[in-house]
Amino acid sequence: MKILSITAQKPHSTGSGVYLTELVKNWAEAGHEQSVIGGVYEEDQVDFPDGVKFYPVFYQTEALPFAITGMSDEMPYESTCYKDLTSEMLGQFREIFCRTIEDAVRELNPDVIVCHHLYLLAAMVREWYPGKKIIAICHGSDLRQIEKNTLEREYIKERIRQLDGVIALHREQKKEIERIFQVKEEKIKVAGVGYNDKIFFQTGEKKEKKESFQIIFAGKVSEKKGVCSLLRALSYLPYPKEKLKVVLAGGHGPEEEYEQIQQLATECRYPVQFLGMLSQAELAEQFRQSDVFILPSFFEGLALVNIEAMACGCKVVCSDIPGMKDWFEENVPGEQITFVKLPRMENTDEPVAEELPAFEQRLAEALRQKLEQTEEETPQLSQISWRKISECVLR
Repeated sequence: MKILSITAQKPHSTGSGVYLTELVKNWAEAGHEQSVIGGVYEEDQVDFPDGVKFYPVFYQTEALPFAITGMSDEMPYESTCYKDLTSEMLGQFREIFCRTIEDAVRELNPDVIVCHHLYLLAAMVREWYPGKKIIAICHGSDLRQIEKNTLEREYIKERIRQLDGVIALHREQKKEIERIFQVKEEKIKVAGVGYNDKIFFQTGEKKEKKESFQIIFAGKVSEKKGVCSLLRALSYLPYPKEKLKVVLAGGHGPEEEYEQIQQLATECRYPVQFLGMLSQAELAEQFRQSDVFILPSFFEGLALVNIEAMACGCKVVCSDIPGMKDWFEENVPGEQITFVKLPRMENTDEPVAEELPAFEQRLAEALRQKLEQTEEETPQLSQISWRKISECVLR
């Protein structure tokens, strides 16, 4: 089969980028002919298997003179919010992607086009290629974007309804896709997520009871990912300063917000280390050195990073994102993630301020229980693989 994968943003960064890259790698191993289109900067490096042709769309150039459009308002690299696109910027976006996709379609003549995110570019591709089989993969952030941002909203919804198929990460997300886009139920299939067991694994050394602990967060170091709440929650923990260390792995959003997070970290009782963006191998090593992984996010798709952390031997604490708990219970036998009830939310991903203290106390209690838990059943991850996900998507 000939497959063209398309994303408007970087193909290797963020959860959706990892998803795209892993699908492409597994389809290459299965012998499919492929091309990829992604939005990058001229200095960026891409890493796809031999034989996969990459068509870059370069941002911050004369043809596209602004930063990469980010599906989240805070990306881990320089980005432009979709809500800030002017009509001129939108025209430039449309023109350069149309020209690049036209080149790729002419050269590859794909049997199927796979768009990542149920959003603007997927809608455009549907418009441009009415005779092609086109599916799109939902990553969660696209649902938040369409709910919060009026940019081309009705145009996007109409074209998404016309797709040949939509891939959801879990059943709750499938319901949201039906509600928001009015996509027919039979067009939406649930595929889940996989993980790379060649990178994320335990060394085989049994973790012994220690005198000190390490907590790790991985993701965008931002308020929407719950990092501010995490840092405040640490004040409720009962341990002396030397017994606990916290590491934050990932890029960050706006400088002003990042400075506020850094200030919270300096005021924290426990040492907080900012690791910045890590490669997957570097992140896996940090997981292996840590005791508990925490993801206190206010909005997520399915949080692949939970699986990666578990695979490396971390206990996991995660905010109770709708649909996530059910998926893990059904697909990961032996998982013992502690899901923490979210505060009441407004405007999709904004917590009600007066409910944050109680949420942060719940986070602290969940962390304390995990840190003091001596043994935990090993989760069975053998059924969670990118190979199976890639086969599922093509089916």
